[in-house]
Amino acid sequence: MERGAIPVADLPGGIDLQSTLESGQSFHWRRADGRTYETTGCYGGTAWYETVVDGEVLRARRLDGHLEWASTADGVPLLSDLLRLGDDLDAIVAATPGDPLVDEAYETYPGMRLTRDPFFHTLVTFICSAQMRVERIFSMVQALAETYGTHHEVGGRTYHAFPRPDQLAAATEAELRDLKLGYRAPYVLETARMTDAGELTREDLPGDYEAARDALRGFPGVGPKVADCVCLFSLGHLEAVPLDTWIRTAIEEHYPECERGNYRDTSRAIRDRFGPYAGYAQTYVFHHLRHGREPPVDRSAR
Repeated sequence: MERGAIPVADLPGGIDLQSTLESGQSFHWRRADGRTYETTGCYGGTAWYETVVDGEVLRARRLDGHLEWASTADGVPLLSDLLRLGDDLDAIVAATPGDPLVDEAYETYPGMRLTRDPFFHTLVTFICSAQMRVERIFSMVQALAETYGTHHEVGGRTYHAFPRPDQLAAATEAELRDLKLGYRAPYVLETARMTDAGELTREDLPGDYEAARDALRGFPGVGPKVADCVCLFSLGHLEAVPLDTWIRTAIEEHYPECERGNYRDTSRAIRDRFGPYAGYAQTYVFHHLRHGREPPVDRSAR
């Protein structure tokens, strides 16, 4: 594997790899030590993370002021794309209207970036996310990869790619239910079959954010919240704010004026409140609230 390192000082606002990859926005990576989503607080760790993207195995960790990587290809462009290393976090924070909750979240998790995960992987992941804790979502995604994805043998280890639409389309609903997908199984299967048949693909989605969100609802099991997750964590619509349980709690307790009685209007109101990078503010607030707004105490991953 090729190896290299990117100086964190070269990245505006730096990067905290653990909070980026264990904040509930991405299920595309796994920790090499098998402890993904186990550490309280999820920030500041130095563990290796690994994934397979476009047939290439990629590993990364944050250590001693560098983002180290090892890959079967040049890791720099892969990391730059997947981890949005070109985003100027300092400018994003400065452009976000300040309030105590958002400021607290930014201060607690400095360096957390949004991810740009592959479209089909993100779509299926968030179809699976309905009424699920992040740990269970991660388990389902890993089971799909291990059961249906391509296996890559590198350096005596096996890495599992997330299945392509054709690989997942060949499954049966019963098999997916055996992987604990429950009522989500037929949605995932039909989505894979639609994508494989070319009935609805990423290329069919409009470039406009709200139009893309509406078009995504053509996939089975995709409501406005799942569509917003795909828009934010894969398609790069940084204004998207998925209205999940945590963000609805934040609206109720901190931004009651943004509650408009329906998803579309409430979404617009909270986006206006959070500013041009509303998706960043949403992700920080989500991660912060999910951990009880207390400073992380378990630093065993460092």
